[in-house]
Amino acid sequence: MLGRWVRWVAENPPPGPFRARFWRSPLRGPWLTSVLSVALLPGITLMFLTGLASYAAYDPNLARGNDTTPDKGLLGSWLPTWPAGPWWLYWVTQGVHVTLGLVLIPIVLAKLWSVLPKLFEWPPARSLTHLLDRASLLLLVGGAVFELVTGVMNIQYYYAWPVVFYQAHYYGAWVFIAAFVVHVAFRVGRLVTALRSRSLIRELRTPLSATRPEPPDPDHLVSPDPAPPTISRRGALGMVALSSLALLGLTVGQTIGGRARSTALLAPRGRELGMGPNDFQVNKTAAMAGIVPVDDSWRLQLRGAVSRSLSRAELLALPQHTARLPIACVEGWSTGIQTWTGVPLADLADLVGAARTDRLFVESLQRGGFSTATLSPGQVRTPDALLALQVNGADLSLDHGFPARIVVPALPGVHNIKWVTRLTFSAG
Repeated sequence: MLGRWVRWVAENPPPGPFRARFWRSPLRGPWLTSVLSVALLPGITLMFLTGLASYAAYDPNLARGNDTTPDKGLLGSWLPTWPAGPWWLYWVTQGVHVTLGLVLIPIVLAKLWSVLPKLFEWPPARSLTHLLDRASLLLLVGGAVFELVTGVMNIQYYYAWPVVFYQAHYYGAWVFIAAFVVHVAFRVGRLVTALRSRSLIRELRTPLSATRPEPPDPDHLVSPDPAPPTISRRGALGMVALSSLALLGLTVGQTIGGRARSTALLAPRGRELGMGPNDFQVNKTAAMAGIVPVDDSWRLQLRGAVSRSLSRAELLALPQHTARLPIACVEGWSTGIQTWTGVPLADLADLVGAARTDRLFVESLQRGGFSTATLSPGQVRTPDALLALQVNGADLSLDHGFPARIVVPALPGVHNIKWVTRLTFSAG
């Protein structure tokens, strides 16, 4: 009786999307899905690797002030010490991560559209292997949507969730990539077979009038009752490609910085600029951070083997060093390359007798938000790591961190603390 009932359920799916004839597009099929998959394979791999680089750049294994993702366990055991060079490292890796994530959105949406019938397949599971395949598919789709949606919301500074974005995005990436690997393992044979079934060049030359459904397939992507085509596969792929290129053109300028920034019409923040030599992108203004104009009473507190207190005039009297560096943020935008002048952090460390293996804990006049950071010994001792006092030959503006800010090569902008008030050198 039970077996008969199970067979009846399998042969009588619920109405709507659970029935094969609900899906009538003549374009769906293993070949189209495989072409989109080939475009996504390298893109997703690069996204994951640059995402890991972004996480490592936060140096979560350092002390307070850096990312403190809880219970990393094995997911954090791979973490290397993020280097302070080459100077363009974080600028490039994070720019690629954010820009590529946006560029892949049309391809991901097209791929999800191409496999929609699989999400409503009936019965839900025919065997243990089929169940694992379905579970990986749900995790894959859910993970992709979660990572893309939260990523876009993050670069738009819209946090409509009760969890910390960076932690959720990191854990979500591992769930997604695990499902991705399982899915690829299940599908790679069919992908190769599907790609060999027809020529891409020939398909790109096929007009709407000659567009025909693909042959029936074991995955049931091809509709058993296709409607007449309203767009060719050439048109569909071209629409996806042009959408990706449009997103690239509207966003990549925020990573390049400088004059290219004006082309980044989808950039969420950073259009607020300074004046003269300080005329480059501001992420958080002094007013937003609750910073009031600083007068001559400001002093930098230095702590190490001994303690010192230095005015800005005394800092300017110390040997100055100049470095041409960008500041790049996790949201994918950058200041472009600016000329920073200030006191090397290594000199300040020596001034208070800090050991070469000491870390640096930086504190800001800002209260709350990202007002502290911890730098590794290698980051402190790199020659271009500065307590910057000037930019492009002029004093820092208040919005850019006056009276002093941290500028370190290849470090995320969130650790290039503005409005510095105290530097503490100590053993790890």
